[in-house]
Amino acid sequence: MRVDLFDFTLPPERIAARPVSPRDSARLLQVAGDDLHDRTVRDLPALLNPGDVLVLNDTRVVPARLTGRRGEARIEITLHRRLEDGLWSAFARPAKRLKPGQEIVFADDFSAQVESRDGGEVRLRFALDGGALRNALERHGSPPLPPYIPRDCGPDGRDRADYQTIHAVHDGAVAAPTAGLHMTAELNAALSARGVRSEFVTLHVGAGTFLPVRVADTADHVMHSEWGALRAETAARINAARGNGGRIVAVGSTSLRILESAADAGGRLSPFSGDIDLFIVPGYRFKIVDLMMTNFHLPRSTLFMLISAFAGIKRMQSAYSHAIAHDYRFYSYGDACLLARADSAAVAAEVPQP
Repeated sequence: MRVDLFDFTLPPERIAARPVSPRDSARLLQVAGDDLHDRTVRDLPALLNPGDVLVLNDTRVVPARLTGRRGEARIEITLHRRLEDGLWSAFARPAKRLKPGQEIVFADDFSAQVESRDGGEVRLRFALDGGALRNALERHGSPPLPPYIPRDCGPDGRDRADYQTIHAVHDGAVAAPTAGLHMTAELNAALSARGVRSEFVTLHVGAGTFLPVRVADTADHVMHSEWGALRAETAARINAARGNGGRIVAVGSTSLRILESAADAGGRLSPFSGDIDLFIVPGYRFKIVDLMMTNFHLPRSTLFMLISAFAGIKRMQSAYSHAIAHDYRFYSYGDACLLARADSAAVAAEVPQP
């Protein structure tokens, strides 16, 4: 499938530099069939039914951006995947002269050794592990903001709070599950009062989520993998709700991907723990997710491909044109949309044949 089918032009002024406050005052574009409705995130309870299940990602973003020195050379590190306790894969700038065995010093009591290098990616073994490493990252690291959010002096104190969902529990993400950034305690209470249950999965979002698709055809793209978990009791409750007619509402692409990875062909969930590299493009047959709340994504990205598969290519092109024309805010700190699942066969039929 041609990647240029998922291209569009976004004016730079539509990219959000800061989130709105409070978080649930963000705008929400409801895409229901061919109809578009301008709402706010606070309207979400009224758009759902009693018995529906909202599924959120409870991963926590670690302060994964570090600045250190190898001798006199300044090295910028962005951790992107935890391999084991104390061992991480990371992007390094500059990486060309890094060699196995060299030490990168971040502070007097905080350093890491290069175990291997592959292009701009390195494997780092920290001298600390467990809680000691977590504390060192909190002291010396900063939030790994995506490159489209400009900060002259790097992420600031506001970003430490803004780039974290209120449900963040399990350390491991190096990018926020951005749809979840809109949630507030007040919105949670309103959803509960409506009879909408909230359930949680864990998927540690990797920095690969920012990587553009550089190939011309989706068949040639290698999807980055991320670690996720769906607990047995959570799967059982979601299965029960679905059996009683409740709709499954994924908050963000990460929640959707783990649900779809853990579901069988009939849409029944089983417990899951492991790596996920599910690459969803138009033609994919969704097994369990009925609705999806998600932010507005980059052109030619795997995320825009996913939502085009979920709601339809032409429908999402129309929705994005509407959002741009009506001053919606895009990307991580931006607004959201609520999508209804389209018929998979109809979406596949939209793809031009070679």
